[in-house]
Amino acid sequence: MSKIIRTEPNRVLAKAVEYHGFVFVQGVTAKDRSRDIKGQTEEVLAAIDGILETHGTDKTRLLQAVIWVKDIRDRDAMNEVWSAWLPEGGAPARACVQANLGDPRVLVEIMVTTCK
Repeated sequence: MSKIIRTEPNRVLAKAVEYHGFVFVQGVTAKDRSRDIKGQTEEVLAAIDGILETHGTDKTRLLQAVIWVKDIRDRDAMNEVWSAWLPEGGAPARACVQANLGDPRVLVEIMVTTCK
């Protein structure tokens, strides 16, 4: 049976779960919720970089992303930061939808899956 590795699990979720060479990252939000959509997206992507590094992988191995934005009109601004972060030719399968997020100050939440 393959080992399941959970990073910083609590009663509700883990930061990431690794299984069979796949890394499933939690939905990540910015800690500094006073920032605009670009600033929050930059912070979220930096946090994702850190989580992936912990699991011995990186954004060049992205398979899938799910992005929730508070206001779909912010999608273009978020995509500017997202596109600059992605490696050349490395865009994952992706969904981006508007959602009512848990805290009204949260403008974006991103969840990714990578392989090692």
